[in-house]
Amino acid sequence: MFEALLEYRFLQHALLACLLASVVCGFIGVAIVEKKLVMMSGGIAHTAYGGVGLGYLLGFEPILGAAAFALLAAFAIGTVRRGGHVHTDVIIALFWSLGMALGIAFIGFAPGYPPDMSTYLFGNILTVTRLDLQIMAGFTAIVAALVIILFNDWKAYLFDGQFSAILGLRTTLLEYLLLALIALTVVVLIRVAGIILVIALLTAPAATAALFTTRLETRMALAIAFGCLFCLCGLWLSYTINIASGATIIMLSSAVYGLAYLARRHHIE
Repeated sequence: MFEALLEYRFLQHALLACLLASVVCGFIGVAIVEKKLVMMSGGIAHTAYGGVGLGYLLGFEPILGAAAFALLAAFAIGTVRRGGHVHTDVIIALFWSLGMALGIAFIGFAPGYPPDMSTYLFGNILTVTRLDLQIMAGFTAIVAALVIILFNDWKAYLFDGQFSAILGLRTTLLEYLLLALIALTVVVLIRVAGIILVIALLTAPAATAALFTTRLETRMALAIAFGCLFCLCGLWLSYTINIASGATIIMLSSAVYGLAYLARRHHIE
């Protein structure tokens, strides 16, 4: 594997993609778990499929289309959620289904033979291109910068949003900003785990880190470390035994979380 890493460019791209994915998983995954936004993140991820299909139909980079659709879905769901007039889970389900339906329709309208969409649905880190890496790096830099610069505000908002509003923090801005960061994170992870599996990669490192500490900064650091571990070991396993990388990473993540959870329960008892 290490000799192949020095020889093959696609493995080098995959390694860089692992590191970028781990950073956003650590920062945003902890926020998603803390604010119980897992299903909303799934809705945003599945809506992004419409942007992938539109990219193929109009001839531009599908990942950029996914980013546009994910951001629109994030702001729309956030607006409805704050209004409180409709159950949020209904809106999430509608966006979830509509995004997938639009993606299928757009791909059907595209001229020529339909492209293989399995890498967007289930992930294949070994097919990450140079352009994918550039887009992922840009989005990761935005996510990391906003989390680090506004860290104290995030810390207050994540643990008690109502009290933060009383203290004068702009919680509405923070909420919409968090939704935008979730959308960008989803786009970073699409090529690694795929739209269908992205929820597990978002939550597994953060949930595993939460078993060991309650401090926000430590949880984020641990989540980044666990993300690196899951992605790199999953990449090595998928390359060694020749199975899908996205599925391998998710199975490994789930297994480690399950073992850590059982070990913690046994230790407490």
